[in-house]
Amino acid sequence: MEEQLYLTNLYDCYKKLLTIKQQNYFEDYYFNNLSLSEISENYNVSRNAIHKQLKEINNKLLEYESILELHKKSNEIKKILKNVDDDIRKKIERLI
Repeated sequence: MEEQLYLTNLYDCYKKLLTIKQQNYFEDYYFNNLSLSEISENYNVSRNAIHKQLKEINNKLLEYESILELHKKSNEIKKILKNVDDDIRKKIERLI
């Protein structure tokens, strides 16, 4: 469950780096709670193809994070913001 939450957070950071098809597969599986079989039926591809794509997507998200560290930096900024004036914090939160 914790890994799934981490992957969905990474997806929020890096989804624009994925293809539309990859975004659809990821969202169907993680956000819409569709099974591999249901997704494969919807896109008329094999269940194994969906499984491989999801594995590839997850690996890409982890790779992007290891290089760019946007998720890590965002969490660090949020921790720092807890000790900042309300007006400044709100302005910064809108940016991240």
